[in-house]
Amino acid sequence: MTSTLIGLAVIAIAVIYIVAIYNKLVSYRNQFKNSFAQIDVQLQRRHDLIPNLVESAKAYMSHERGTLTQVMEARNGAVDAQKDAATDPGEAGKMKKLGSAENMLTQALANFYAVSENYPELKANETVQQLMEELSSTENRVAFSRQAYNDSVMSYNIQREKFPNNIVAGMFSFKPTAQLELESPEARTAPKVSF
Repeated sequence: MTSTLIGLAVIAIAVIYIVAIYNKLVSYRNQFKNSFAQIDVQLQRRHDLIPNLVESAKAYMSHERGTLTQVMEARNGAVDAQKDAATDPGEAGKMKKLGSAENMLTQALANFYAVSENYPELKANETVQQLMEELSSTENRVAFSRQAYNDSVMSYNIQREKFPNNIVAGMFSFKPTAQLELESPEARTAPKVSF
């Protein structure tokens, strides 16, 4: 009788422990999904600003249709990748595609900014200046949101990989997820200093 009670107590403790681990993993997963929702909002804002910027620049950059087309194509690719990633932010492949698409958009925008330097009247246009400023501000918000997301993903992955959490994670299909890696060309280029 006492061995049966002891056995039941051990089983009850094990079940409670498994439930606690499961709930902790759910909490971490929901945190990184919420963090992705913040990125999603900022990326949507970024993507919505770009067509306005391109449309405003068309009048001034009539000889640069290729640059404007490149920006819009990169933007459309980023929108598609964003929508796909939003369906399951825990899917590592989708996050990598989003990062790649956003990197292409960043490169297209950098090219646009470089070409726009040749058009002083474009740079002087108040609407274009405001759009560029809003886009720059949004880029900063994306960076902060991405950092929060990556921190949440790291915490989730750490919890998922710890023992005995990894056993519970395997039993209930808690899959690893990837961080959102966005590269800025400036970050990969060493600054040049001359005296």
